[in-house]
Amino acid sequence: MSSLFPALESPDGQVALRFGDRSMTYAELAGATGALAARLPAGSRVAVWATPALETAVAVVAALRAGVAAVPLNPKSGEKELGHILSDSAPVLVLAAPGDELPSPVRDLPRLDVEVTGAGSTLPSPAVADEDPALVVYTSGTTGPPKGAVIPRRAIAHTLDALADAWQWTGDDVLVHGLPLFHVHGLVLGILGPLRRGGSVRHLGRFTTEGVAHELDNGATMLFGVPTMYHRIAQALPEQPELARALGRARLLVSGSAALPVHDHERITAATGQRVVERYGMTETLMNTSVRADGEPRPGTVGLPLPGVDLRLVEEDGTPITAYDGETVGEIQVRGPNLFTGYLNRPDATAGALTADGWFRTGDMAVRDPDGYVRIVGRKATDLIKSGGYKIGAGEIENALLEHPGVREAAVTGEPDADLGERIVAWVVPADPQSPPPDSELADHVARRLAPHKRPRVVHFLSSLPRNDMGKIMKRALTRD
Repeated sequence: MSSLFPALESPDGQVALRFGDRSMTYAELAGATGALAARLPAGSRVAVWATPALETAVAVVAALRAGVAAVPLNPKSGEKELGHILSDSAPVLVLAAPGDELPSPVRDLPRLDVEVTGAGSTLPSPAVADEDPALVVYTSGTTGPPKGAVIPRRAIAHTLDALADAWQWTGDDVLVHGLPLFHVHGLVLGILGPLRRGGSVRHLGRFTTEGVAHELDNGATMLFGVPTMYHRIAQALPEQPELARALGRARLLVSGSAALPVHDHERITAATGQRVVERYGMTETLMNTSVRADGEPRPGTVGLPLPGVDLRLVEEDGTPITAYDGETVGEIQVRGPNLFTGYLNRPDATAGALTADGWFRTGDMAVRDPDGYVRIVGRKATDLIKSGGYKIGAGEIENALLEHPGVREAAVTGEPDADLGERIVAWVVPADPQSPPPDSELADHVARRLAPHKRPRVVHFLSSLPRNDMGKIMKRALTRD
């Protein structure tokens, strides 16, 4: 297949990467990755200690240029999880920045320090194919030990090119983000995306609203973030007019990894004049849908299927849903060149994730509007509530709760009910902990906005909601004291 990074084949002096006050031009990146790639054993897998640093980007790009599969490691993972990942993926060595302290069992691997100043001779093109593995990215492991999703080179190229079409993404764009580099959003979209386009990326190291404003004031054109980041932006806007002005200059604001609440959409738009674009993807599928840069940015939706991606909703028995009425809930299934090739060493899990004709079962529940826009209402395992004969998505109730001025954060779950089957339970962080809104007021608020059968029957007030590193609410941790 053709190169994943055409700009590295005839590099120039344009800045490719910047992390804080450290940067690399395309010429420097080509030299450093070429030198490192020449030292990697062909046909192997290598672990990458994925800190938010230049060295991580150099390591992954070098592995891809060498035709070697990279296994990004989350530096915050515990030793048990790291041990499982290393045992499962069996990398021949670990790539890390000089001076990085590696925990056991990572330090038991042969180590190769990543130099960002290396200069390699012209790198011979390895014999790679579209289906060859590029990355092995481990899922969160919420239902057992993490599984390694094998992502082929074909999927990376397709997803990044489809997003370029949807977002009008070019080499003139400068992306700013502060996401971790051990998962698809931060690494594939946030680092490999700009490099495939021949553009630039500026990584904040650690997300701050001040950092975002500074970069957008100084030439950055795009911002990638997760809902937690945009929520902090929305909260900061009234006190930081310079942030509002900077966001107003951006060409594109993109949110992903979880749903961005409608009230945060509205607060950002009111203050900046900008609409946040949402997209939808998974580790196993990379990107599936997005609101287009030239399309209608409808808050609460993740847009339309990307070019080349087939998407359908199905009933519990697998029957496709053909009515796009904005109300009928079904599980999202996708098919296309964006899919992974399977779970490493887990043919059973791979078979369970795919239908006989190649559709991937996402486990995400959604409705589709008549014009095809997709609106995700939750996860099948934790967010689909069957109450009184209705199938209800937790996400729309959460959005309704967040529109109440007395609610700062909200999560919705179902619990067994002898009469209804399941009753709707709301977990609420009040705006004023000393004076939370009455339960009945919140229930009536939801019933007026959605429908009476979608009102919470039980409300629990919390000081905070449990979240993972990506800002996603961990609903399995929501239990009564």
